[in-house]
Amino acid sequence: QVQLVESGGGSVQAGGSLRLACAASRNTFNWGCLAWFRQAPGKEREVVATIDRDGFTYYEESVKGRFTMSQDNAKTTLYMQMSSLKPEDTALYYCAADVRRGCSLDYKHYNYWGRGTQVTVSS
Repeated sequence: QVQLVESGGGSVQAGGSLRLACAASRNTFNWGCLAWFRQAPGKEREVVATIDRDGFTYYEESVKGRFTMSQDNAKTTLYMQMSSLKPEDTALYYCAADVRRGCSLDYKHYNYWGRGTQVTVSS
């Protein structure tokens, strides 16, 4: 079992930056995939970015060039640097993990979730 805890959310103006962190209760060397999802009110949870065991990353089209994931050397914390934030980025951001190899874009595929951290971007 592993616990995931997100932090780093907040309220910023459009064009601002935030750095989200997802701390895992143990290292994630053997995990198949780590991912960030987000969910805005009234909308379905959607993938933002994923990183697989080999370090291959995927970014949803709307965040490409603005969001960047990274991990610490111990593989216990997943970060997401978010820049040039837009009001449409406003959502509850979740960290997710799955033991199976390969990264799905479907939130139903993931076994482990954090409780989320709120990001609010004002215009």
